[in-house]
Amino acid sequence: MRNPTQKCGAQQLFATNMRRIRRGKQLTQEKLAEAAELHPNYISSVERGERNISICNIARIAAALGVDMETLVAETIPEENS
Repeated sequence: MRNPTQKCGAQQLFATNMRRIRRGKQLTQEKLAEAAELHPNYISSVERGERNISICNIARIAAALGVDMETLVAETIPEENS
């Protein structure tokens, strides 16, 4: 049986994509949290892959980053022209 506190691959993929996009847009975790109406500590824990994030919060983060939800779970991210 798997330890429920272990990070799964999907969480790590989401965290990596979210961090890459956020940094590419030169946003701090605090600014992203404000735009997504989430707590900065929550954003930080998501980026560390510690949260099993809900679909609603995925939508909020995607909107705040200006990307589709699919982009946050894609194996490869298209080059951004920002």
